[in-house]
Amino acid sequence: MKTRLVVTLAGLAISFALPTFAQQKDAPDAQTTQKILAIAKAYEEGESKNDPAAIAALFTEDAIFVANTGPVNGRQAIQNWYTELYKGWHPKNFMIKFDGDAPHLIGTDGNTLWATGEWSETGQGKTGEPTPVKGYWGIIYTRQGDDWKIRMLTSNVTPPPAATPSPTTTPSNK
Repeated sequence: MKTRLVVTLAGLAISFALPTFAQQKDAPDAQTTQKILAIAKAYEEGESKNDPAAIAALFTEDAIFVANTGPVNGRQAIQNWYTELYKGWHPKNFMIKFDGDAPHLIGTDGNTLWATGEWSETGQGKTGEPTPVKGYWGIIYTRQGDDWKIRMLTSNVTPPPAATPSPTTTPSNK
């Protein structure tokens, strides 16, 4: 009887410990997490300052940025994309929010990470009014020596909510 109780208790302890261990092995060390957060901060600053070179410097030479307009291949092309964007759009207050306990390790060598999250910014509308914009992103980071760079970034723009008709508006019969 005592043996069964000990085995049962040991089994329960292991079953509770395994999910915790599984979560921990997916997480990078604290120093790596700080480096990833520093990349996010530099990206926020580059966006808010409308600085294509600062943003492009965060990417690997052969990175891919999948924007809402399609894929952009390579660091120089990413810089050019942002240069064109900032000719007609001047975002401010760009903010990145990571989902959950991101970033997460990919594989066992500790050289690749992934994360997802949300972004938001305020730009200037056609008549000068502030225009809030937001969306979601997914990213893969890769280690290059002691540094980390963005290997792939995907981003979308969430459409604004549809206008709700006024209760006093009547449908048109054209």
